[in-house]
Amino acid sequence: MSQATEAEIELPRAGLLRRLAALLYDMFLVAAIWMLLGFILQLIIGTDNNQIIDGQVITDPMVNNLLFFLMLISSFSFYCWFWMRSGQTLGMLAWRLRADSLDGGRLKMPQAIIRFSIAWPAFFLLGTGFLWLYLDKQGDTIHDKVSRSKIVIVPKSYRLF
Repeated sequence: MSQATEAEIELPRAGLLRRLAALLYDMFLVAAIWMLLGFILQLIIGTDNNQIIDGQVITDPMVNNLLFFLMLISSFSFYCWFWMRSGQTLGMLAWRLRADSLDGGRLKMPQAIIRFSIAWPAFFLLGTGFLWLYLDKQGDTIHDKVSRSKIVIVPKSYRLF
């Protein structure tokens, strides 16, 4: 399907199970990035900051905060880069999903920031932000609404590359 033809057709919004499946795929990739970051951080800082006290590994709070910051920045970069570049993370590509702006184009940086900032709390608050799609007429989640974006199912004939 050509890009011009696709723009003329309103693509269906993605349901909850398909979104969660793509999120699961992406979580494996993000976890691998986090493990690599932790390994690199241990190579740079060393293991002198870790102590075993009563069978528990106690790490310097400064290292913990630095690692948390790196994890946050890396996951933010992962999602925003894919959303702004092609509209699809690797998990979304596997499940034929794409993030589009409501105006029909790719997400812009402010939209990606808003989307990322609201999606994670929406997920961790018992999924309430995701369950909103069952109440919404268009089938959008809270982070879709606030970021003025949508997740659509792309046709099988759509080729990214």
